[in-house]
Amino acid sequence: MENQPNPQRTARGRWKLLVVIAVCAAPLLASYFMYYVVKPKGGVTNYGTLLDARQYPVPSMASKLLDGSPATLANYRGKWVMLKVGPSDCQQECQDQLFAMRQLRTMQGKAMDRVERVWLITDDQPLETMLLRVNDGTHMLRAPAATVQQWLPVEPGASAADYVYLIDPLGNLMMRFPKGAVSSDTAKAAKVHKDIAKLLKASAIG
Repeated sequence: MENQPNPQRTARGRWKLLVVIAVCAAPLLASYFMYYVVKPKGGVTNYGTLLDARQYPVPSMASKLLDGSPATLANYRGKWVMLKVGPSDCQQECQDQLFAMRQLRTMQGKAMDRVERVWLITDDQPLETMLLRVNDGTHMLRAPAATVQQWLPVEPGASAADYVYLIDPLGNLMMRFPKGAVSSDTAKAAKVHKDIAKLLKASAIG
């Protein structure tokens, strides 16, 4: 007679799996709770806009590195990712964003290694050599413009290139900083820094 499945054993196995998943996700969930519900420091809220990852799942994209080898945003899971998008023709506003992203990462001090910078380039045109040099350390991926534009949420009259987004270590798009916040405006950049610093402090992962 063949062995019949033991319902009690199956149920225990499922509970164990759920417990493992809960333990893995708990640090990030706790950081979000402390940050967005408890409201540290007398009710001071976040500067960036909190996004519902269920509405903006990271899409499957035929993205690639500048040398043509395949690469995706999943490569940076386990880290907090500052994400900007835009064409290779990087004018002053774009350059300011990239520079500010580098500064914001450096400002995290000992926690800076927990943060990565990614630029999704939405065309196949060559980049200026000087742009590559001054942004050494920024991960640059070419990605289809249509897919990127459909994925990233924007305000009316704006484009995804106007913003810098934040992806959490589990690969969830979770925050959009205001238009012009990640820029040469030091007062605005200080608010962005504060958001990121609080998330890093509250989170036990990434």
